Amino acid sequence: MISFYAGNPTVSTSSFSTLALTPAELDNLEQLGYRDMTPIQAQSLPLILAGQDLIAQAKTGSGKTAAFGLGVLHKINPADFATQALVLCPTRELADQVANELRRLARSTSNVKILTVCGGTPIRPQIESLARGAHVIVGTPGRLLDHIERASIDLSTIHTLVLDEADRMVDMGFYDDIVTVVDACASTRQTLLFSATYPADIRRASARFLKKPAEVKVESLHDASEIEQHFYEIQPDSRNAAVTQLLEHFRPVSTLAFCNTKAQCETLATELRARGFSALALHGDLDQREREDVLVQFANQSCSVLIATDVAARGLDIQTLEAVINVDVTPDAEMHIHRIGRTGRGNEKGLALSLCAPQEMRWANLIEQYQGAPLVWSNLAALKPAPGGRLRAPMVTLCIQGGKKDKLRPGDLLGALTGDAGLTATQVGKINILQFVSFVALDRHIAKEAYAKLSNSNIKGRRFRMRFMPGN
Repeated sequence: MISFYAGNPTVSTSSFSTLALTPAELDNLEQLGYRDMTPIQAQSLPLILAGQDLIAQAKTGSGKTAAFGLGVLHKINPADFATQALVLCPTRELADQVANELRRLARSTSNVKILTVCGGTPIRPQIESLARGAHVIVGTPGRLLDHIERASIDLSTIHTLVLDEADRMVDMGFYDDIVTVVDACASTRQTLLFSATYPADIRRASARFLKKPAEVKVESLHDASEIEQHFYEIQPDSRNAAVTQLLEHFRPVSTLAFCNTKAQCETLATELRARGFSALALHGDLDQREREDVLVQFANQSCSVLIATDVAARGLDIQTLEAVINVDVTPDAEMHIHRIGRTGRGNEKGLALSLCAPQEMRWANLIEQYQGAPLVWSNLAALKPAPGGRLRAPMVTLCIQGGKKDKLRPGDLLGALTGDAGLTATQVGKINILQFVSFVALDRHIAKEAYAKLSNSNIKGRRFRMRFMPGN
């Protein structure tokens, strides 16, 4: 029997102090700026803390990670180094985001070890870390399956299993892997399933994982005051030209453009670059390194337009996304809401622009019915290029052939750039340091001069090879 708790998006003022959390946990939440629960937290946390299995449906940015994270960490016994919780994510990027948030939430409890176990990185260091023990593991299905087959991981001791973005894991073809991972977990566990969408096929597929789950759903529709939506009727052969027209008129600094196919992503990215835009494609044919390169450049504003499929865009958490363009209308009305919900975060106003060919009108009608409000149809021909010349990304990315293995830290790179290279701190953007390479965003106007100076300077007493990322 599934009990249903109706979502009320206006209820967001519940205090964390009403929950059965420790004083230390509440103090840490206060320090992190978590004062009132979001709707998904208010509805799900009492159930999670009570030990109940749960199906929770909420859009990206709703606070779901803190919802399941607080529940997971509240039950951790730091003295027991057996694996006590597992969070399963569809992508490495999402797993990293979740692990980082869990570490912030765990600051109130000493000696809680949280380990990420994902593909795209060497497996040997993971095996060594697992042998030393971890309280919480955050990982992707494929790599967890590798560890299960090698007997390098023991999931029989976990008391909490979280399936984060379960719908996308199934869409990406991970269902059989998930079944194997779940079967390796303790049968007495609590299972929490979080998802932005929850269609009937996912409901059927996940039924075997849950025991009498409660179900909560937070309204996924967006307030018109947060996101300005426009639909434009086009002919299929003018689709890519229409994207150019939208970009030249609205001139967003960062745009996420959705296509329904990988081939369309590549074609559009190539055409936009030929027209002078900083554009990159993100889809399932990219390997992990290529995907990482693309995401770093988009996140640090070295790429102004990211063209992606729905599956490839899972796990993206870009806080400064000015616009979403639906190059193709999706046949899934709920997915449309999920797409456009990536803009208009926080107190920023978002822009959602959708191109609709005649054969897609039936899908636009479904979106209209789902929203319960008429679509706003605008005239593409009325849009004229705004002044300012070519729309280029404000930053470029410098790739330095040194990383954590070389003991590099953000301060080392910032010091070299503001010292020997003579930059101001405002001319340096995001710094990402990985195991073997580092990425630094530089103001486009001074990037070449900075490169010339930095390439002839020492960083921590050494000279590192460096290059600009292609497409910059």
